Amino acid sequence: MYPRAFHYHRAGSLKEAARLLSQLGEGSKLLAGGQSLIPLMKLRFANPQHLIDLNFIAGTSFIKEDKGKLRFGSLTRHAEIENSPVASQIPIIHDCAAGIADVQVRNRGTIGGSLAEADPSGDWAVVLATLSTEVVCLGKKARRVSLSEFIKDAYTTALEHDELVQEIIVKIPPKGSGGAYLAFKRAAPVYPTASAAVQLTMRGDVCKEVSIALGCVGLTAVKATEAENTLRGQRVTEQTIATAAAAARGAADPQPDMRGSAEYKRMLVAALVTRAVKAAVKRARGEQVELSHIYA
Repeated sequence: MYPRAFHYHRAGSLKEAARLLSQLGEGSKLLAGGQSLIPLMKLRFANPQHLIDLNFIAGTSFIKEDKGKLRFGSLTRHAEIENSPVASQIPIIHDCAAGIADVQVRNRGTIGGSLAEADPSGDWAVVLATLSTEVVCLGKKARRVSLSEFIKDAYTTALEHDELVQEIIVKIPPKGSGGAYLAFKRAAPVYPTASAAVQLTMRGDVCKEVSIALGCVGLTAVKATEAENTLRGQRVTEQTIATAAAAARGAADPQPDMRGSAEYKRMLVAALVTRAVKAAVKRARGEQVELSHIYA
């Protein structure tokens, strides 16, 4: 099926794109990587009257370290993040970028587009929920919004209609930190059945701080606060990991679908959290741990 007819606009700057959004009204949509929007348009689930292309705007794709933070331009491709030594300072970010779909999608999809889409099955929202993350929204003026306040619901963000994502800012975790992101998939190109992101800071054998987020088991990324509480301030042992995994399983609120039953997804969550915690602890201790998603 082909998309319905639309008017095409090529923005020369992010400010011009925001101005076009304001002028053209609710019938306008932004085109970044297009990995979510274009399939929806082909199926005619999305029917914009105006399409505003951001891909020819200079300076929108970058990865910078600045005063203890990593800054990502909104049109930075997943593949750029995957291959960036700067981004690899936070291993969980590399896990995420390297595991998204397939090579074609990683070469086209963008981090800003992914967050703006707020797809419940997406990867970036889950991973960045375990880190101190801010989203810079640009409209008539720029404003910073914490990620927890940016994503409101499934496919719903704090962006006003005449705003777009300009930049994503992530605080670099302190020394002694490690993270890991794992997803269970039927095949590389499809969305995960379930996923888990763990970011922690160790002091010896004791977990000083921890953040755990679950993907594809709720309308937004699910923060497993009870699982975090079972690890925070405790020695990390097989028993505490098992207790945390059980708590994460209880936090999941999945819906049954073609990928599996609700109970099946809860079991996956527990297994993924167990593996992710163990990998994160090893990385926090300075060990090199290579991770890849688990495929059915």
